[in-house]
Amino acid sequence: MRRRLLKREEDSDPMSVVSNLFDVAMVFAVALMVALVSRYNMTEMFSKEDFTMVKNPGKENMEIITKEGANINRYTPSEDQDSKNGKKGKKVGAAYELENGEIIYVPE
Repeated sequence: MRRRLLKREEDSDPMSVVSNLFDVAMVFAVALMVALVSRYNMTEMFSKEDFTMVKNPGKENMEIITKEGANINRYTPSEDQDSKNGKKGKKVGAAYELENGEIIYVPE
């Protein structure tokens, strides 16, 4: 008789399943975020240092990401931005960083 009462009480609470699913989803989301941050080497985003990062340099989908204090700015050069700002420019060279940390500029 006691077993039946306990079993009925467990079956009558449908929210227990939902709360368990929510907990599993939260653990999965946090694990996915940690995996993505470590995979794409984006740990700099969480440091207090300022930095500049160039994604896909020299290609059509190039992006420049800068972090200054708490502000993160993302710049994507495109034809639309040139006409909006009234500024036009062209590539004048390339900069290379050597193994010893020295940077060399090579004009085109």
